[in-house]
Amino acid sequence: MSPVVIVGAGPTGLMLACELRVAGVATVLLERLPEPTGQSRALALHARSAEVLDQRGLLDPFLAEGVVWPHGHYAGLRLDMARLDGRHRYTLHAPQSRVEALLEKAAVGLGAEIRRGHEVVGLSQHDDGVEVTVRANGDEYRLSGSYLVGCDGGHSAVRKLAGIGFPGTPSSLWGVLADVDAFDAPVAIREAIISERGWFSVIPLDEKLTRLMFIQDEPPRGDVENLTAEDLRAMVREMTGMDVAVGRPQWSSRFGDATRLAERYRQGRVFLAGDAAHIHFPLAAQGMNTGIQDAANLGWKLAATLHGWAPPGLLDTYHSERHPVGEFVCTNVRAQIVLTFPSDRMAPARDLLSRLLEFDDVHDYLSRRMSGTDVRYRVDGPQDDPLLGRRLPDAVLATADGETTVLATLRGGRGVLLDLSAGGGTDAVHGWSDRVDLVRADAVPDLPPEAFLLRPDGHLVWHGRAGDDGLAEALRNWFGVPAAANP
Repeated sequence: MSPVVIVGAGPTGLMLACELRVAGVATVLLERLPEPTGQSRALALHARSAEVLDQRGLLDPFLAEGVVWPHGHYAGLRLDMARLDGRHRYTLHAPQSRVEALLEKAAVGLGAEIRRGHEVVGLSQHDDGVEVTVRANGDEYRLSGSYLVGCDGGHSAVRKLAGIGFPGTPSSLWGVLADVDAFDAPVAIREAIISERGWFSVIPLDEKLTRLMFIQDEPPRGDVENLTAEDLRAMVREMTGMDVAVGRPQWSSRFGDATRLAERYRQGRVFLAGDAAHIHFPLAAQGMNTGIQDAANLGWKLAATLHGWAPPGLLDTYHSERHPVGEFVCTNVRAQIVLTFPSDRMAPARDLLSRLLEFDDVHDYLSRRMSGTDVRYRVDGPQDDPLLGRRLPDAVLATADGETTVLATLRGGRGVLLDLSAGGGTDAVHGWSDRVDLVRADAVPDLPPEAFLLRPDGHLVWHGRAGDDGLAEALRNWFGVPAAANP
């Protein structure tokens, strides 16, 4: 089996490498940079990303290092994440640099090959695979693979080489990020300040580092990538009117609110994920989390295809399921920008939204949207079914072998038929036992006492009585023909 070639060792590419290796697929990951930058534009993992990591047994190191916040925000207005369903009802403080380091350790431990300082400069594909031209150490070589996935950011070489359009809107807002080793300021400016000058935020990262974020409606002046402490001190003074001591910057960078979405996520044997497929204003880590969830959707589908049991059209569902999610995230971020800038004109709208957030339905809708727990894919069945197509909320399960959780049953990267009908169901997955596990457990609160068919990414594609004819149809639709029926 030729390996899947992944380009880009950010959170998306590394998560995809983990997904493929859990499923036993050979994986080579190419990264243009010779070493990690150590920079962190994103700072948080949302509830759904925590679930994605947990269902592969990868979450514990993140929890050990991170700080659990019971809240999130929408356009700067606080959301109570403790209201979510499932067991991961929080936002996890996790700087992107640590997300990448922990995922790289996991991917290498699972057997993925990572080549740093290797840049993709050419691409061709044929009926049986792809071939990329790679530049490394001044030389070029060719690498063949079964599929190619571009996870190489907003300036994706893979997207350009594949000829996939990237339409969208240019920046109208610009910002600066800077992580400094000291910031001596009064409490008055340690909360976000939104004024006619723009948006200024102070974000403690750890005991040593503090992030300063400036957002204005005009491009920043000067060499933003090499700001000094005095430069930042002047910027804080201009934004807040206060003169404060600012420590040495560890790194600084600029960003804008350009919003773009790839016309398609698949071109033959080439796929796009993460920022290669969608870019937007860096707000509330939406980009990093959406990319991690792109990887969870694509990984098992590539593995199913390479292992020979994927039903027809399974790979096409990657675009049909994830492109709408990327489109919504881009729209959602733009809506938050509109609610924030210009601050003097939008103050009445923000006041109204803050009042609307006092209504449970509004609060819960936005919390689910921001956390990623509301994503629903279209599957066969009643579209008014409140569970079908969604991820099944995590819960503790009591089985004959002891206590486990819904997410833990997915650790092997396989499908799961979870039977909560008091053991009354038959072994309906017999013909699919090479790709679907049967787990029997006692009934749990908030779920009906029946059986649930979960895809490897945790999304529900059928539920009912384990002996129903509809189960066999759902198994065929998502897991192919049973092994006994294979020629």
